[in-house]
Amino acid sequence: MLQIFRSATIFLLLAALPLPAKAELRAVLIGVSDYLTLDADLKGPANDVRLMAEVLVARGIAPSEITVLTSDTTALPAGVKTAAPTKAEIMAALTQTAARAQPNDTVVFYFSGHGAQAPDQNGDEGGGYDEIFLPADAAGWKGQVGAVENALTDDELYAWAQPMLSRGVKLIGLIDACHSDTGFRALPSQSAVVRGLAPQDLNIPDSLAPSTIALDTIAPDTPPLHGDFVFLYSSQSDQRSFEYPVGDTGLWQGAFTRQLAEVLRTSATAPWAQILAATTATMQQGTTPQMPDGEGPMLATDLFGTPAPQRFLVKDGVIQAGLLQGLNPGDRFSLYPSAEGGAALAQVTLAKVDARSSPLPSNTVTTAWAELDQPAAPPALHLAAPLIANPGDGYDYSAWQAAFAAIGTGAGPSDLTPILTDGTIALAGPDGALDPQGPHSTPRITPEAGETAELALQRSLDAASHSLRLRHLFTTVAARSLTAQPPLQLDWQHKAAPECSDPGPAQPVDPAQTVQPCDQLWLGFQNTSGRDLDVSILYFNADFSITPLWPQRGLSNRLAAGESGRAGFQIDPDSPPADEDILVLAVPVDPGAARVDLTLLADPAATRGAGDWFSNRLDADTATRSFSTKPPPLLMIRQTVRIRPMPQGEN
Repeated sequence: MLQIFRSATIFLLLAALPLPAKAELRAVLIGVSDYLTLDADLKGPANDVRLMAEVLVARGIAPSEITVLTSDTTALPAGVKTAAPTKAEIMAALTQTAARAQPNDTVVFYFSGHGAQAPDQNGDEGGGYDEIFLPADAAGWKGQVGAVENALTDDELYAWAQPMLSRGVKLIGLIDACHSDTGFRALPSQSAVVRGLAPQDLNIPDSLAPSTIALDTIAPDTPPLHGDFVFLYSSQSDQRSFEYPVGDTGLWQGAFTRQLAEVLRTSATAPWAQILAATTATMQQGTTPQMPDGEGPMLATDLFGTPAPQRFLVKDGVIQAGLLQGLNPGDRFSLYPSAEGGAALAQVTLAKVDARSSPLPSNTVTTAWAELDQPAAPPALHLAAPLIANPGDGYDYSAWQAAFAAIGTGAGPSDLTPILTDGTIALAGPDGALDPQGPHSTPRITPEAGETAELALQRSLDAASHSLRLRHLFTTVAARSLTAQPPLQLDWQHKAAPECSDPGPAQPVDPAQTVQPCDQLWLGFQNTSGRDLDVSILYFNADFSITPLWPQRGLSNRLAAGESGRAGFQIDPDSPPADEDILVLAVPVDPGAARVDLTLLADPAATRGAGDWFSNRLDADTATRSFSTKPPPLLMIRQTVRIRPMPQGEN
């Protein structure tokens, strides 16, 4: 009897103990479009925070736990808290969120707007500089206090974040801004805007500008953060981040935010590193390089929340998704009676797509679920009106201008911006930046023997159109595998060959971390997918040419499970600074199926030679004969190759 009493007492005591608090998700989203003092307004951040708020609510964050700081609060999810994106309001929101956060909670910090660099305020960087974000009330350099007025510094963010991390709070930082807007020439553009300000834009004295500070004098920053955190950045530390117009909707969106939001919306359980990789695979518009980056121990930790349905709701004859969810005119959908399973009711092709909705053709079902069968064919190349880099430079551009008049250009969003410079044409990206990686890093048009300016221009634009369309096509049809291992295991090796001398020993390398002219790169790859793969490897050069790397012409490119291959190449000795891409492409196939060799697509004239698997994707007029069926998925791994010639006098 005594034993029973004691057990009952223990049970009652345990029942009276408070249950562990449920881990909560909280977010502070900052979007600075309108600057009160600086002449630096942006068009996209207010749209970015709206899109990010929608995605976070869909993944499970309660609207009441989201604070959005932006100048335009229309169309935000109901229930979110709002404030102006000023320094004081930002600090207040950060403080309040930190005070509410408990151990095991997750806090999301998101910033969209301008970034910059400013001289270090507290000496912790040894004469270096702070990374700063610019709230709406940021102003220029104030010499009497030695700071950019109202800037949000990395030191302040550290002081906010580290106490939370030390208490067991998890932190996710998502940054759509850059800190490297120096050392390049950009002409006014209606097709892209850089999210970063140079020191002169903030009136920082030349003697204090970051570019004047020797790298070897910079001491370590404040101690590294410790705890559970992950930060995803919109670009590498020496790259720029951009915003672009979204179709003809009048909306602008950060390139990183738009792609990241789509990955977050659809992804189930997957580590943040794979979320970053899936976002990176689509981060290319025109010739503008922007390669996202990430850091932190939570890169290996799974994403929070749950994904949106793979099918989109159709209500009153309108798909409840649009350009911001990755839909485009010409996309082909099947309509189903439910969110999962079932037989297709009909098939439709979108004629019009708005920012967040897509009306169906008349006389189709009014309520259903739409699933993408085949993305639209890539759009035709859109060329901006040519710009003159240095009016009055003494060169005669009349032949080039006549060539452009004959070919035609347009206003609005563009893929390429022609720049008349040094007597020739440079084909810059939508941002209009000339030689951002160094001299001649923007490709030039050089007439061949006997070519007129018009023929040279047409030849170069044909090559650019094919390269950009093919890259776009690969990224839109590639299947994302966020929860599985990549189908191919890659092993990169590097042999240095200074001045094209005998190459040295092979060493492991990440080509995205800089290689030099004459270097040899070798790629070993093994099929780890468990089924047969047809593998193709293409090199996309900065001058818009495409080089097949594997297979060699006429040889089989099929790898059975466990089989390996190897490809190698040498960087051109005369290569200028460039960010170029290698696409490793794999198509799962059944034994005995026809071989799919996508290197045939490097030649525009051979577009139709890549087999039935691919041909209909390149033709917007090709009709689908049935609902059956999607072609086998394309699996893609993208590898950037960053070529940086060694400065003269160094070896």
